[in-house]
Amino acid sequence: MKRFIEGECRHQSTLFPESLDDYIHEDNPVKVIDVFVDELDLSVLGFNGVIPKDTGRPSYHPATMLKLYIYGYLNRIQSSRRLERETQRNVELMWLLERLTPDFKTISDFRKNNGKGIQNVCREFINLCRHLKLFTDAVVAIDGSKFKAVNNRDKNFTKAKMATRIKKTEENIFRYLEQLDKADLKEPSNKLSKHELNEKITSLKAQMRELKLIEEQRQQASDKQVSLTDPDARSMTSGAKGKALVGYNVQSAVDTKNHLIVSHKVTNKGSDRDQLYDAAREAQKAIAQKNLTVLADKGYYKGEEILAVTESGMKPLVPKALTSGSKVLGRFGKQDFQYLPEKDEYRCPAGQKLTHHFTSVERGMNLKVYWSTLCQNCAIKNKCTSGKERRIKRWEHEQVLDSMESELEKQPDAMLLRKQTVEHPFGTIKNWMGATHFQMRTLKHVSTEMSLHVLAYNLKRVMSILGVKALIKAIQV
Repeated sequence: MKRFIEGECRHQSTLFPESLDDYIHEDNPVKVIDVFVDELDLSVLGFNGVIPKDTGRPSYHPATMLKLYIYGYLNRIQSSRRLERETQRNVELMWLLERLTPDFKTISDFRKNNGKGIQNVCREFINLCRHLKLFTDAVVAIDGSKFKAVNNRDKNFTKAKMATRIKKTEENIFRYLEQLDKADLKEPSNKLSKHELNEKITSLKAQMRELKLIEEQRQQASDKQVSLTDPDARSMTSGAKGKALVGYNVQSAVDTKNHLIVSHKVTNKGSDRDQLYDAAREAQKAIAQKNLTVLADKGYYKGEEILAVTESGMKPLVPKALTSGSKVLGRFGKQDFQYLPEKDEYRCPAGQKLTHHFTSVERGMNLKVYWSTLCQNCAIKNKCTSGKERRIKRWEHEQVLDSMESELEKQPDAMLLRKQTVEHPFGTIKNWMGATHFQMRTLKHVSTEMSLHVLAYNLKRVMSILGVKALIKAIQV
């Protein structure tokens, strides 16, 4: 072929380099993996099989298997069968594993049986990043994202889903019984024979019995929900349109300077409302800085959680979710009433004072109740309340929320910074995972899988920030 770059003849003898090391450039990321794992004390981190048994068939060293998995997740190869194939044809893996080729079952069992060790390795890399002074800003952004589990939506049963399926099955049974009655009268409109109709009715009745057994399991579950394939997976809304998926809610804290995931946790709770303190506390321990600033969206706004974060020495910045029913009805909301701390009173939009009358306890919170005795004669009462008087409730620690709101007003770009920081890592990891997201089942094993993704993400980020040679040098110090 003229005027094209031509390849070499396949039958031509070739002198390959004498060693595998000649194929691996000094800036190749596999050298980081090799040095990083070799520097770890795997027995302290909780890996099985570090000390070999005196009898039986020799096993692979945990360091070999860990290197294989880190390489796999770094290169978007999560399947144990695909990793097995790569060990037989991938020159980088031949170098990294010294030509060892474990089978897929051995590879799979290592990940399944060493979850604690793998999660500790992820934390160990964060410790390395802290020693490298990569967390100097002491500001983290927290968010949660829904990841799909190995559980089809049809294999998940909630109260609403169960009612719909039972009703549909009952309707189908009734419809086939009607067709069977017509078949007995020998009406020509029936397309199915009596034998076929009886088979369908028998099948539907068996399906109904199965649904009733599942309903019994669902009633016994603490959250009234059952998943058949992955028992820990839960149905939860995802995205702005409120579509439901069966999966897990992954919480992460990302530093605003280098966008490294400093901590993460896999949960099967669909709401973020009770996650702020736990996520912030994990980030605080990972970065080892007490005066941490925590950015989160309005989905995390809960007084008790914000108070707990504040009392731990951190500064939360969470915008308030405006969910006032009065605003929906076109009336004044609580934000339209000004609190006067020196007098412990509220001033309403009409200029009247609402004084403290009594204290109540709701959901374990002490709430002070304020109102005015002049509401009946107010000219704008219809814009305020339909009752006898407008009552305002104030939590005993609400000054913490007021202080946070004032701080947010001083930092109008805080939520933009949060979005730019924490949402990109989630998108990147989901892209690496592909359409199926998690491949393992149960919360315990899914947490292991997520730790491998987070470790791979952080490795890639630090290699981009420092470079391969600098990172290897830092690890070996």
